[in-house]
Amino acid sequence: MTATERVRRHVADLAADRLPCYVYDLAELRTHAAGVRAALPERVELYYAAKANPDAPVLAALRPTVDGYEVSSAGELAHVRASVPDAPLAFGGPGKTPDEIAAAVDAGVHRWHVESEQELRRLAVVLGDRPDASVDVLLRVNLPVGAGSLGSAALAMGGRPTPFGLDPDRAEACVRLLTDPLGPLGPVRRRLRLRGVHAHLASGLAAAEQLALAGRIVGWSARLAERHAFPLDEVNVGGGMTVDYADPAARFDWTAFGEGLGKLLDRHPGLTLRIEPGRALTAYCGWYATEVLDVKRSHGEDFALVRGGTHHLRTPATRGHDQPFTVLPVDVWPHAWPRPAVTGGRATLAGQLCTPKDVLAHAAPAAARLRTGDRVLFDMAGAYAWNISHHEFLMHPRPGFHHLG
Repeated sequence: MTATERVRRHVADLAADRLPCYVYDLAELRTHAAGVRAALPERVELYYAAKANPDAPVLAALRPTVDGYEVSSAGELAHVRASVPDAPLAFGGPGKTPDEIAAAVDAGVHRWHVESEQELRRLAVVLGDRPDASVDVLLRVNLPVGAGSLGSAALAMGGRPTPFGLDPDRAEACVRLLTDPLGPLGPVRRRLRLRGVHAHLASGLAAAEQLALAGRIVGWSARLAERHAFPLDEVNVGGGMTVDYADPAARFDWTAFGEGLGKLLDRHPGLTLRIEPGRALTAYCGWYATEVLDVKRSHGEDFALVRGGTHHLRTPATRGHDQPFTVLPVDVWPHAWPRPAVTGGRATLAGQLCTPKDVLAHAAPAAARLRTGDRVLFDMAGAYAWNISHHEFLMHPRPGFHHLG
């Protein structure tokens, strides 16, 4: 994995005091997203999980390709609505507050991922105060998928005890609330349109694992609809397509995934499937660019200290991986003293924070020729990077943001 030529040129031309920064190749993002869309069958809706990277230019670059955006808070809702005003939105996430529910209804959000019976009742109360409002409901269900069914998942949001979604028996109770004309929801029930099921159970799955899980989710949803005699219009199988930081060239197989979803839809005429990738859409189209401030040896190991660190790019620390990177050599050394350089064949790239956890890559052989003053482009920084980082720790300057093409 290497940076695109336009990104390399852009970073090479920046003055040192403009580092660190994030650089996004929006042309590359549009091309990648269009390829994903082309691999999917017509009856598969592609929503972007805005939490992965909510930069307004990123959201706008995706708009021609995606069917909508998934948001998980009132703050995300307001930001995405302002960035792409015409886009359909789905509102998900656990622990929605009454104020968030009201704000989303008032903003015209029609698709809801309902996470609990109480949330459903709160939504009914809000609709009761707004006689012209209505919403489409997908019940988020935490399905038991069996030991080993989540395969290589990096994170599990279901299939085990978690804060996410409804256990199957509680989903059945919510279906009864939504389908009983004499039930406690009263006349509001008609404006809570039950469309189907949402089940985002894991992140970090390969295409074959995702397809197997999608098949289980659709099968369970079809049986639920048959038991309660409601039309199953939609099933959302979530996101979580694998992104391999250890092997950036090993991409999720969108072609095989699309073909498998097509076969699944052939068995369920009239059903619409929805997927909500985040990381898998934007990770490869962003870079964190910085400069080596110092190289030093400690107890037999080389360390390269860079401007910034995990307070800007937290992902490698939280996920426990080494962020892949590209070195941009800078041959000019303006000082009279010797230029510190890596001598041991590899180096750990660390940031400026006063903690040993501020490490972006451990003992990396790619740093064999790294010198003070060289620049480093950390690849795969287009998702879950700046927006999940602990920005204020030590109060270093914030990075710049550059959106190319």
